[in-house]
Amino acid sequence: MIKECGWLVGVACLALACGAAPAQQPASLTLQQAHEAALKNHPRISVAQLTALATGQVARQARAGYYPQVSANVLAVGTADNNTRLSAIGALNNPAIYDREAQGVMVSQLITDFGRTLNLSRSAELRARAAENATEATREQVLLAVDAAFLNALEAQAVTRVAQQTVTNRQLLLDQVGAAARNNLRPELDVSFAKVNFEEAQLILSRAQNDLQAGFVRLDNLMGLTESTNYQLVEQPMPADPSTNVAEYVQQALSHRPDVLSLRNEQGAAAKFARAERALRYPTLAAVGAAGLSPIRDSQLRDNFAAAGVILSFPLYTGGLYAARQREAELRAQAAAETLRDLENNVIRDVRIAWLNAQNARDRLPITRRLLDNARLALELAQARYKNSISSIVELNQAELTQISAEIAYASTQYEYLLQRSALSFQIGALQ
Repeated sequence: MIKECGWLVGVACLALACGAAPAQQPASLTLQQAHEAALKNHPRISVAQLTALATGQVARQARAGYYPQVSANVLAVGTADNNTRLSAIGALNNPAIYDREAQGVMVSQLITDFGRTLNLSRSAELRARAAENATEATREQVLLAVDAAFLNALEAQAVTRVAQQTVTNRQLLLDQVGAAARNNLRPELDVSFAKVNFEEAQLILSRAQNDLQAGFVRLDNLMGLTESTNYQLVEQPMPADPSTNVAEYVQQALSHRPDVLSLRNEQGAAAKFARAERALRYPTLAAVGAAGLSPIRDSQLRDNFAAAGVILSFPLYTGGLYAARQREAELRAQAAAETLRDLENNVIRDVRIAWLNAQNARDRLPITRRLLDNARLALELAQARYKNSISSIVELNQAELTQISAEIAYASTQYEYLLQRSALSFQIGALQ
């Protein structure tokens, strides 16, 4: 009986030990993993990819004019009178109107339309390239948003660590001051100040934790996730200093930015389309042929038929339709060229501003580092003075506040520099 009770106690202890296992740690997440998830799941990228695929089909439609057009026909005719013979119906076929049933095939092949189909095809191909570049532009926009959300969450994570350490330190100070006050070594006023500072630290921690959770929500949204998740974000290494030659960045942006390339393709497509509309005034030459069988027919008809020929069409007068279409296309091509010029000017401006912001953030890193070192030294001196009853708790609190502000400023500047470098990479079309 004693052995059985001992065995049951052992099982119970094992179960309690298993139940007391530590809580699961937040999942580790790197910026590269966030990029991969966003590229895979974000709906804006899917929309851009589908749009590009659809635009590619338009190019196939335009190229179809180069190939023969084949159609099959089945015809059954019943005439009103026996003397009905002929009818002009505007196409190459057997024009005799007899009682009959026939099947046949008609083939039409464009010989030349003096460049209209060629320009329509090239215009469609350029629009397809523009859609592909627009997909790449959307991809980089999503990556920039992911960078911003990830780095902002990293900053909130760093601020949360500072706030947690501040709460711990101020709790310790409150305990020490409270013990000293109970022994009549410190006035009650110091206890009140210590309580106020402790509550302020808790407010800072609460705000930082909320900012961190909000950052996780934004990050999950960009990665295409519907459930909010806590992460342990992996710190990003500091990149190399940006080049001092901003002209290189400007040239790279004008050569590689996908939105610039997309608009250039759109402008080229508009110019090709204008040429295609101008070709509407030219003749069209096509070869046509028809052949078939007529198993049910009048005795005067043969049991098969075949014919071939060419059709030359001249647009003599259209009421100004073709001239207006050509003028519309030319004006739209000019508008596209001006839109491209405006975008290029804006790109030059944005690259220069992004470069200045990155340089400024980089220059502020050593300044905030020195500020933090000095704030820590000042706090150590203030703590020593307060411990030796040379200064009041107000001076100690001010030193603590300065040190906290310096910690946050240094962390914010680090992540701001990373974000500005990401923005600069986006502006020059090199965001990966």
